[in-house]
Amino acid sequence: MSFDGLFTHAMVTELHENLVNGRITKIHQPYQNELILTIRANGKNLPVLLSADPTYPRVQVTQIPYVNPVVPTNFAMMMRKYLQGAIIADVQQMANDRVVHFTITTRNELGDAEQLTLIIEIMARHSNVILIDKKTSRILDVIKHVGADQNRYRLLLPGATYIEPPKQEKLNPFTPNDDYLDLVKQFPNEDVLAKALQQHYQGLGRDSAQQLAYELHQPGDLATHYDAFLANFTHPTPTLITLSNHKTMFAASNYAAFGDQSRQFDSLSTLLDFYYQDAAQRERVQQQAGNLIRVVRNDLKKNRKKMKKLQQTLANTKQADELRLKGEILTTYLHEVKRGMTEITLTDYYHDNQPLKIELSNQLSPSRNAQKYFSRYQKQKNAVAYVGEQIDLTQGEIDYLDNIQTQIELAAPADIAEIREELMQQGYLKQKKTKKKQRASRKTSQPQQFFATDGTEISVGKNNRQNDQLTLKTARKSDYWLHTQKIPGSHVIIHSDDPSEQTLTEAANLAAYFSKARESATVPVDYVQVRKIRKPNGAKPGLVIYEGQKTLYVSPDAALVEQLTPQK
Repeated sequence: MSFDGLFTHAMVTELHENLVNGRITKIHQPYQNELILTIRANGKNLPVLLSADPTYPRVQVTQIPYVNPVVPTNFAMMMRKYLQGAIIADVQQMANDRVVHFTITTRNELGDAEQLTLIIEIMARHSNVILIDKKTSRILDVIKHVGADQNRYRLLLPGATYIEPPKQEKLNPFTPNDDYLDLVKQFPNEDVLAKALQQHYQGLGRDSAQQLAYELHQPGDLATHYDAFLANFTHPTPTLITLSNHKTMFAASNYAAFGDQSRQFDSLSTLLDFYYQDAAQRERVQQQAGNLIRVVRNDLKKNRKKMKKLQQTLANTKQADELRLKGEILTTYLHEVKRGMTEITLTDYYHDNQPLKIELSNQLSPSRNAQKYFSRYQKQKNAVAYVGEQIDLTQGEIDYLDNIQTQIELAAPADIAEIREELMQQGYLKQKKTKKKQRASRKTSQPQQFFATDGTEISVGKNNRQNDQLTLKTARKSDYWLHTQKIPGSHVIIHSDDPSEQTLTEAANLAAYFSKARESATVPVDYVQVRKIRKPNGAKPGLVIYEGQKTLYVSPDAALVEQLTPQK
């Protein structure tokens, strides 16, 4: 389901119940378009996410961990100035639209009570988070500045007067009405009725309209069906629905029009955390690692192009032995070669005395012609050694960059800073000067921990620094190390000297899941004791070599990974 006006209604109901009279204790802006308010309410600390992300805009309570920047943004500092310690007085939705108002009671610098309104507009790429003075409607700050050159109707800048989004001439479905009765009569086809309902009522996404049309086509009283449908958003049953194409959708209740495979959650916020976790994390990583992705992709392209040229050069040098052979045969039959000849056919005593045609330069003497073939032979022989060395170096660069690209794809936002630092150290990015205080406050990330079914601890490195630390320093020599065979991925350590077959299989599944082959059906995973792992001198971060390994073949299973993840 889309985060339409109906789902917003359900979410506002949930937020109103949990947040009203709560106090804002912390304010963070971990990502460019997202604000998180930690609200102390009913004896709990609730992190409320206000996301103006163009792809995944939403408002919810979230338990997904986030990473704060070392230096707070200007917007975060302004929010702290106005909202730190303030009270949530009310949470309201505007006319079943995707606009939510948090009414906030606080005190100004003089100690006088005042009311502010924190607004989140959930409108795809036009989504925004705006703080206004409720009395004057003056904008105090906004997470995305929108000037007159971008929108002539609405100026969204500090100091401007807040103007509401343009209203659509549609009816609020929660307003008592019987318009749906006429629509059902006019449009007996279910799909056509769904489009008509979406055009007539405010806040119906395509899937909500489809479900309402489905319910209005069921036997029984239409008014009862209509009221029951709306009741699902006042008293929601958070549901994840699996569609026939195996994709999933979230809904405030079980939408029978879309299938009967469903899973229920305790709250809408928990449902959204589960639904958005991977996709939203990928979006956040894309935002934070945009320049890293570009640098790695460009370097990969450059090295792959270089590899093709080197391989072509190597193919051309394979005629070196033929040049030597012609030089030797010319030297043997030098007395038959006359100055001014452009070619000669001689007996090839290396190949059963077969005739061999040899091209000559009519400007050179017979002996100089022979020396020319030897010179070309020596040059190409030297080139073979050089090209072979360059191919090895270039392949090493490709393997390293391919591994980094995979790590970025699998990374959590917390891992990006270390990957960026590694690329700086390796010379792929320019070094940035950072203050000592910032460097000291930067926390070193740790490998992700899992527990096998029998309780054995399993560690998974998420970047090269973690991989090296985990394999070469943290793990005991008797522990078992796993890695996808010839596929970029994470180092996995089983902290046991005698793991069971089930534990080996579960760890192999983790290795396959946290690798470039995550979407593959069958993935080969090597495993060996740590004592048989070593790092060559001068090797790039994350690179190790090993011997005596055995191989398991597994299918990456996200459900198993979730099962092995320790509960918080």
